[in-house]
Amino acid sequence: MKLSYYPDTDSLYIDLSAKPSAESREVSEGVVLDYDIEGNLVGIDIENASRKLDLSQVVTSHIPVEANR
Repeated sequence: MKLSYYPDTDSLYIDLSAKPSAESREVSEGVVLDYDIEGNLVGIDIENASRKLDLSQVVTSHIPVEANR
């Protein structure tokens, strides 16, 4: 998973997969879900992110991560 913030557009993109997006659906104002060709969620785009989210910190909890994958 990769989080990318773009200050020039105030958008946050959360990459959930390396697969390319084949379809996008806006689920609420300024929140778009991207799906691959098989219908799997591959990304989340949040417009006006600084108004919708606290971007001052990112906290992860209980995420199983293997070192040197």
